Amino acid sequence: MKTVPLGPTLQAPNVVLGLMRISDKSDDEIRTLVRTARDAGIDFFDHADIYGSHLHQCEERFAEAMQLTPSERAEITIQTKAGIVPEGPYFDFSYERIVGQVEGSLRALRTDYIDVLLLHRPDALVEPDEVARAFDELEAAGKVRAFGVSNHTPGQIELLKTAVRQPLVANQLQLSITHAPIIAQGVAANMQGTDQSVTLDGGGIVEYCRIHGITIQAWSPFQAGFFTGVFLGSDEYPELNAVIDRLAAQYDVPPIAIATAWITRHPAQMQVVLGTTTPERVTGAAQGSDVPLTRAEWYELFRAAGYRVP
Repeated sequence: MKTVPLGPTLQAPNVVLGLMRISDKSDDEIRTLVRTARDAGIDFFDHADIYGSHLHQCEERFAEAMQLTPSERAEITIQTKAGIVPEGPYFDFSYERIVGQVEGSLRALRTDYIDVLLLHRPDALVEPDEVARAFDELEAAGKVRAFGVSNHTPGQIELLKTAVRQPLVANQLQLSITHAPIIAQGVAANMQGTDQSVTLDGGGIVEYCRIHGITIQAWSPFQAGFFTGVFLGSDEYPELNAVIDRLAAQYDVPPIAIATAWITRHPAQMQVVLGTTTPERVTGAAQGSDVPLTRAEWYELFRAAGYRVP
């Protein structure tokens, strides 16, 4: 398993297991899923306080199933997120909300510390000083070791940095071969008359993260769009799947590994966040960790997904 830097001091696998769908899984199913990930070299697990049918449910199920000893806990990286209020829904980055949700996550996960805390979705009413106060308190108490964001633009990150003193080590963003506006906009920059060149979210987030040492974590790496189904094997993407299947045979890996490799091949050294609860898919995706796609192959997949290369 290839590793990538996560902030100035951490190293992490470039494939991560996301646990947003384990609420209805048995203890044995959760243990099998995690064991499969560990066997594949994945020791980084992604949570959020809102995953499940009630707050902290998936975090609770993980802890109940795994029953980690202190030494086992030390072997893995646990990341969780806070900031979404599901009953609204709305977003809340107040000091009270951040600290309160972290305390809830610590109890649910049955751990003394969270390795990485992400602010889940941008809060339009954010007060950077409140975020900074929460981060400082959580860090000083040893309850959170590193901080980051999710779905944030360059400007939103810069705003947080006016008060937050900790490095923001990650930005979790939706990215797949077929849902790649954060990359495709740059490829079609300065092209008149193509929607691909339109900047909708601040623009340049990939370049911004590379410049500032922020690791991009790609969520929904196999989704065709915004929760519109998986593109792998889909009749809606025959050309793309033909290319994926050909490359999978060439590299002797399953197709899901090629979809993973399209992201991990990018020099931004991104992490792929898997959302599957099928152990075989975890094993297959992990094989894409260091598949050395050539530039020609990477761009062929990009074109086959429907993006324009001027």
